[in-house]
Amino acid sequence: MSVIERLDVFAVGPPEPHDSGTRRCVTLVRVEDADGAVGWGEAISLHRGVTLATKVLVEEGFAPLVVGADPGDVEAIWLELRRHSHRWGPEGIAGFAISAIDMALWDLKGRQLGQPLARLLGGALRDQIPAMASIHFDMEDLDWTLNEFRGFREDGYRIVKAGWGMRPEAVFGQDRQRDLRFVREIREVIGADISLVVDLPGARRIWDVPTAIRRVRELEEFDLRWIEAPLPPEDLAGHRRLRAAVATPIGTGEDEWRPSGYRRLIASEGVDVLQLDPGRCLGITGSRRIAALVEAANLSCSAHSWSSALNTAASLGFLAATPAADTLDFKPHESPLQHELVEDPWIQEGGFLSLREEPGLGVTVREDVVAAMARDFQAAKEE
Repeated sequence: MSVIERLDVFAVGPPEPHDSGTRRCVTLVRVEDADGAVGWGEAISLHRGVTLATKVLVEEGFAPLVVGADPGDVEAIWLELRRHSHRWGPEGIAGFAISAIDMALWDLKGRQLGQPLARLLGGALRDQIPAMASIHFDMEDLDWTLNEFRGFREDGYRIVKAGWGMRPEAVFGQDRQRDLRFVREIREVIGADISLVVDLPGARRIWDVPTAIRRVRELEEFDLRWIEAPLPPEDLAGHRRLRAAVATPIGTGEDEWRPSGYRRLIASEGVDVLQLDPGRCLGITGSRRIAALVEAANLSCSAHSWSSALNTAASLGFLAATPAADTLDFKPHESPLQHELVEDPWIQEGGFLSLREEPGLGVTVREDVVAAMARDFQAAKEE
C-alpha cells in the first residue's frame, strides 16, 4: 500500500489583473505518496492574514492526520478532518484548510489510478461546461465596461457576468439610474442571445427586501440569467420573499461552507442557482455532496471558481458529474494564477471549457512558479 509521505503548504498571492492589481491570496497544498506521485489543491483564502492562518492550521493541525494515510481513502480522510475541525470551528479557516487538502487528495488519487476527476466522481455526463466570462464592473467608466462585454461577445462567450465595482465606494446597486443605464447598454452591446448575470455585494446590505423586489423587477426587461447575492447571505427569509415576488432567478450560496449550510439554504426556498466553490466549501468531497442536494431539490448550481487553474479544474470535474450543473465563473483575461501557475492553462473555445482525459485535476503545476510566488508573498510583507 502506498501511503501519503509528505504534505507541503504554500501561501501565495500574486497581483490579480482582474481586481485592479490587488493581491488575491490562495493557500496551496501539495501531497506526495511514497511512490513519488503528487497531488495539488487550493483554498481561496483571499486575504494575507487568513492565508497565513490557513497555512499554519494545515501544517500543525491537519497534516499529522493526513501523512501516513492511504491516499485512496479520500472521503474517510475528509470525515476525519471534519471530526477534528470542531476544535477550531468547522467553517472559516478550518473550511479553507480542509478544502485545499481534499482537492489535493483527489488529484493524487486520480494520478495514482490514471483517471480524470469526473470519472472518479462517477463519470462525466458531458464533455464540456459553459464558461461564464466574469469581471468587476467599473461603475465610474461605462465605456470601459461596455468594451469588456463587446470583447466577450467577439471571443464567443455565451454567458457573461459582472458585479460589484472597481472601488468599494462605487458598486452596483447604489445608484438606481446608473445601474439601469449600465445593464441597458450592456444588453444592447451583447444582444439578446447571450445570457447576462449581475452580481451584487449583498453582504454589504445595500438593499433591504422591499428595495430588492423593486429593483429586480426593474431589471426584468433585460432578461437576466440570474441576479446574484442581492441580499445578505444569512437573510434566508428575505431571499424567500424576494424569489416569490420576482421573475428573475435568484443566485446565492457563495458564502456558505458545508453541506448543512446548503441544506438550510435549499430548504428556505429562496434560491434558484446555488454557487459552490471547491476552494471553500470543503473541497471536491464537499462540492459533490452539495451538488447531490441541489440535484435532489431540482435546482441548479454554478461554480464560483474565480481563482486559480486548480480551482477551475476541480470545478469542471464536479460539475461534469452532476445533472444540476449550469456554468462556472471564468477569468476572461490572463492572470498569474490561471496562466503562470500551470503549464497547461484553461482556454475557452466557443464559450466552453472542455474536460481533459489527463488524470486527476488534469493540470500540471509549475513547482518553480509556486516557489517564486511563495517567496514573493513573503517579501510583500516587507514592502
